[in-house]
Amino acid sequence: MPNTKSVLLVDDSKFARLLVKAFISSNFANWEIDEAEDGAKALEMVDAKTYDYMLVDFNMPGMDGLELGEKLRSRFPGAVIALLTANIQQEIQNKAENLGLDFIAKPPTENKIRDYIMSREATR
Repeated sequence: MPNTKSVLLVDDSKFARLLVKAFISSNFANWEIDEAEDGAKALEMVDAKTYDYMLVDFNMPGMDGLELGEKLRSRFPGAVIALLTANIQQEIQNKAENLGLDFIAKPPTENKIRDYIMSREATR
């Protein structure tokens, strides 16, 4: 039985969450996947549960993905946190990198999500 991991998807787009959830489920069948539609909800959820992976959208109302990523990183120094965004400006990538966040360019594809997780699993 493969290890069960937990993933938190944070994106204000329900469609984006469903898409990424489907990609993860089809490749990592036993994994638990929770969803949050914004940063405030995500912070509530991490109070109750520890996640192996957190995939965070950059462009969200209220708190953007970098702000959320910074809060998550300070609370979970060893967690795998990725910023998932269509905004591929170098400045955003640099800020993400400085916070210790990985970067996945949108649109998400099954290959991108699977390859990202596989590469992170290999180094854990």
